[in-house]
Amino acid sequence: MFLVGRIFVRNMSQKISNTVFINIETAEKRIADLRTKVEEIRKIKIEEKIKELTQENSTLSAKVEQAKNELIRLETLHGKKQYSVPSKQIVDNCAEKHILKTKQPDKTVEVVENLKEKKDKEPLKKCKEKPNPTSKVDTLVDVRKLDFRIGKIVEINKHPDADSLYVEKIDCGEENPRTVVSGLVNHVPIDEMRDKLVMVLCNLKPVKMRGITSEAMVMCASSDKVEVLIPPNGAIPGDLVHCEGYPREPEAQLNPKKKIFEICAPDLKTNDENVACYKGSPLVVPGKGPVVAPTLKGVNVK
Repeated sequence: MFLVGRIFVRNMSQKISNTVFINIETAEKRIADLRTKVEEIRKIKIEEKIKELTQENSTLSAKVEQAKNELIRLETLHGKKQYSVPSKQIVDNCAEKHILKTKQPDKTVEVVENLKEKKDKEPLKKCKEKPNPTSKVDTLVDVRKLDFRIGKIVEINKHPDADSLYVEKIDCGEENPRTVVSGLVNHVPIDEMRDKLVMVLCNLKPVKMRGITSEAMVMCASSDKVEVLIPPNGAIPGDLVHCEGYPREPEAQLNPKKKIFEICAPDLKTNDENVACYKGSPLVVPGKGPVVAPTLKGVNVK
């Protein structure tokens, strides 16, 4: 009996040991699975936070850009001249020449001769801080030079001296509405224009049209039919319109002699989804969506 008892106790001990080992192994697997799931959740939360911060940054950038453009406009209206910020390369060149003259005065003549040997040893010109007017940056002409904004028509009447023209007051988020003359009488009924949100080109040079000065242009999709472009839901007067891939650098006022809008116009079109684009890149209000035509696809925007 004593021997049988010892054998029984030994077998029970072995079974208990095996059970404990299995439980420990199972627990370790579950802990490993939990760690993997926690890591996946952490990655998902991090990605969500990055998206949230990116969206917030985009919205803030748009607000900063809007404030900057409004400041430039107000300064221009009050006669303050705007100056371009010199590029880093120009500043570095100026600093290099200044150091060269300061630290090596005895070699200035030699340096001048080396720099001007192909120009009959002309005197060294003073380095200017403003950018070269013929530089690539200043001569670049594309949609970034156009100041597209969202506006709301707050008043509209027919032109007293032209049957085909409307005279509108458009709130563009500024202190006073802009007066805009549009040739839309034969294309859009006046009742459809009242209180309508539109996309407006705001940096055209003001021009008189049959005695009334027009200060902007309402943008439309145009072929045989003409449709006023529709801003995205949630857009408000003063919202800036951006073009993906072309950061906004609008002129304070377009110079008619440079024909900037005329150069850009052939590439302003609606795509197959009715979205207004420049060279295929959508025109959008950041965080709110694209500007679209009601029905027209693949037609010019003007």
